Amino acid sequence: MAYDAIIIGSGLSGLAAGIRLAMFNKKVCIVEKHTVLGGLNSYYVRKNRTFDVGLHAMTNFTSKGVRHSPLGKLLKQLRFSHDDFRLCQQHMSEIRFPEHVLRFTNEFEFFRQEVAEQFPKEIDGFNKLVEKILAFDELNLDASEALGSRSILENFIKEPVLIDMLNCPLMYYGNAREGDMDFYQFVIMFKSIFMEGFAKPVGGMNYILHLLEDKFKDLGGELRMGSGVTSINSEKGTVKSVTLENGEQLKGDNVLSSMGYVETLNCCSPPLNEKESLETGQVSFMESLFVVDREPRDLGYDKSIVFFSTQPKFEYKVPKEIIDITSGVLCCSNNFDYPQPMEEGLIRLTNMANFAHWDSLSRKDYVAAKKHWRNQALESLFTFFPDFRDNVVFLDSFTPKTIKKYTGHLNGAVYGSPRKIKNGKTPINNLFICGTDQGFLGIIGATLSGISMANLHILQK
Repeated sequence: MAYDAIIIGSGLSGLAAGIRLAMFNKKVCIVEKHTVLGGLNSYYVRKNRTFDVGLHAMTNFTSKGVRHSPLGKLLKQLRFSHDDFRLCQQHMSEIRFPEHVLRFTNEFEFFRQEVAEQFPKEIDGFNKLVEKILAFDELNLDASEALGSRSILENFIKEPVLIDMLNCPLMYYGNAREGDMDFYQFVIMFKSIFMEGFAKPVGGMNYILHLLEDKFKDLGGELRMGSGVTSINSEKGTVKSVTLENGEQLKGDNVLSSMGYVETLNCCSPPLNEKESLETGQVSFMESLFVVDREPRDLGYDKSIVFFSTQPKFEYKVPKEIIDITSGVLCCSNNFDYPQPMEEGLIRLTNMANFAHWDSLSRKDYVAAKKHWRNQALESLFTFFPDFRDNVVFLDSFTPKTIKKYTGHLNGAVYGSPRKIKNGKTPINNLFICGTDQGFLGIIGATLSGISMANLHILQK
């Protein structure tokens, strides 16, 4: 049996691509090596509690009726209503540095006023930067020149701390490159976080993923869980089949892979004589989740998400230590506008981490390191916020090793390779990529990536 398309990976991009193709009566099979949907934005269960992993919230929130936003396009392309996603907006988030705090909501003018109050000499330059961002076509799939964002920001803003404060949340939420950020990705993230905003679905990623799964299956799509791909088999530059871990071969006219560009090419058989330089992603994270015995706001944690740096200069790079405790992301899921309060308080803390260090540890040392560095990260956090350790009723942590195990991304690189393939093409005629390494960022961006690549390479043929 041959498929019109075989999709590798049941993350957001893979599910969205599957739905889009199945809508047009394409015979589609999604293969997933794990038993849980979601890839980089999934969930897991511990002690009868379900926890989201990946991004702490969905970016790109826009209200019902806004059709030309990324969220509006997603809903239209997949034929969902705004209500189907059950999105609840953030209360308020902030960027916290030692001498400055910038708060933001889902109303951009509030953030613009914060910049004006904290950096009055920079507001004119900030406004001109916003004009450039609004005029920039960040979704042009044919643009090949990658421009660094820092040098562009320095043309508008003279205060290094403000540049770092703008970069901090955008890098943490989508940057695969150390030190700087491609400007088109800066624009994508600036719009999605500051100009649109954060929301979380009632029921978390578990709900969204199964909503997508149900639509895919209702349209006749086939989903094979626990079916990893061992090779993508081609003849004369064209994919003929994929081989699964159980030895079964699936034939397909097209293959759309969400496992990452380098990871996809590494699966090709016969091996490709790839002459272009392939960059393997390095940026990864350690995350700790703390269930607390009361509302986080009662413990002094009243923001939805906090992007923080305990140092005046923010550095986004793989740390020399096993994790970097000088910056991070703090999320309090309770501080979103849910119709009903959450049953328990939840605090998530994310720090940059070094995969090689974690990977070199023995099992015994690995467990000890998680406990030690979790405490170190908390001690750093408590320079800004109250100590909540006496209120913790359950905790768990995962590291870059966990991320590699469950996503297949080399080095546990959450955002994949620094080199994005915007048009989704590979050296093989009918093998395409979607998701992280295609370059659309965030939860909504990943979903749109699957839709865009399915439209461009399969439906428009």
